[in-house]
This record gives sequence, structure tokens and C-alpha cells, in this order.
Amino acid sequence: MNENFEVKYIAVEGVIGAGKTSLARKLKEKLNAELILEQFEVNPFLEKFYGDRRRYAFQTQMFFLINRFKQQQELNQENLFTEYIVCDYLFEKDKVFAYLNLSGEELKLYETLFPLLSRNLRKPDLVVYLQSSVDRLMFNIKRRNRKIERNLSLSYIEELSEAYNHFFFRYNETPLLIVNSSEIDFVNSEDDFEELFKQIFREDRGYTEYFKPESRRIEG
Repeated sequence: MNENFEVKYIAVEGVIGAGKTSLARKLKEKLNAELILEQFEVNPFLEKFYGDRRRYAFQTQMFFLINRFKQQQELNQENLFTEYIVCDYLFEKDKVFAYLNLSGEELKLYETLFPLLSRNLRKPDLVVYLQSSVDRLMFNIKRRNRKIERNLSLSYIEELSEAYNHFFFRYNETPLLIVNSSEIDFVNSEDDFEELFKQIFREDRGYTEYFKPESRRIEG
């Protein structure tokens, strides 16, 4: 790795089931980095939201917004013990869920709060967006079989996938690497992971790039 290539803070993003937390953990191990994980399991409204989006959208959204803000505030403090930081979410992507699930006065309140919270937060040096097909996302969700995700519908994942693509294909706040991750397995294949790792730290990578690895068959 080139020591002059200044990618020190990486945010990994993707729709539910894309593998962002798994990739973040592997990058943490490879880089001996500080790892910041989205604390979805502490949100008391999330499981209810998956069962009734309309009723629990605002509570779920506000809890995530404040929780993520508190985590991100800590990144403004210098950490003398770790050179790298890896996070399994981008703070700005909170808006993806807000515009998908909120409306009316709730959305107006959100639009008032978000810029106040986000304006002084540290931005990543690179965002890695794991773009995956809906079929692969559903396959991953079913395979990991989390109780909290059992009420997730195909239609919601399709909606979410479209919203993520719309957001990241227009995103220009930081350098961005869009990865076609439908047919690779960076969790179980070290070759796949190393190939992706090299792309993340490639010296000649542009501000926004799209990486499509060689197709491989994923075993079910």
C-alpha cells in the first residue's frame, strides 16, 4: 500500500443484505482500524417498523438519526492509537430512508434537523457503495435469517435499492467507489476480498469510479 495515498477513513454502504458490515469487519482486520458499526439492534422501533412502516417510520428515523450523530461526533476527536477508521454506514445516507418513509410535517421536521446535525461532522476519505441485485440482497437476507428482518418484503427491498441507486449515482460529497457486488463473495473468498481491497487503495483511482469484478457463481 502506498503510504502517500490518503484514504484513512472509509465508509461502506449498501442496501440491507449487501454485506457492508461484513466488508467493514474485514477491512478493520486488514488495516487494524477503528471500527464504527451502525447500531441497528439497539433501535427499539426497528422491528415494529418492518411490520408497520407507516406507523413507526418517524420514531425509527429519529432514533437512528440521533444515534448516528452521537457516533459520528466522536470521529472529530483525534485517535492516537489507530491510523484508519472504517464505518459501515455514511451519515448522509440517513436521508435515503427519510425521503422514502416520511412525509408531511414529519419530513419537514427532519429536513430542519438534519443539516444542523450534519454540518460539522467529519466526511470519509472514500465511500464504498456495494451495489447489488435485489435477488442477491434477498438471498443474503434469507441466508443470515435475522429475526428482526423476517418481515422484510421484496417490494420494500426493491424500493430501497432504487432509492440507494438514485442517491449514490448523484452523490459527489466525497470520493466514491461503486462496486458491482452481485456475483462476488468478499466474505468467504480471499481472492475476491483482495481484489476489492486493491481497488480501494488504488493510486490512480478517480473521484468517482465503478468497479465490476469478474463474474463468479455464488454458492447457495
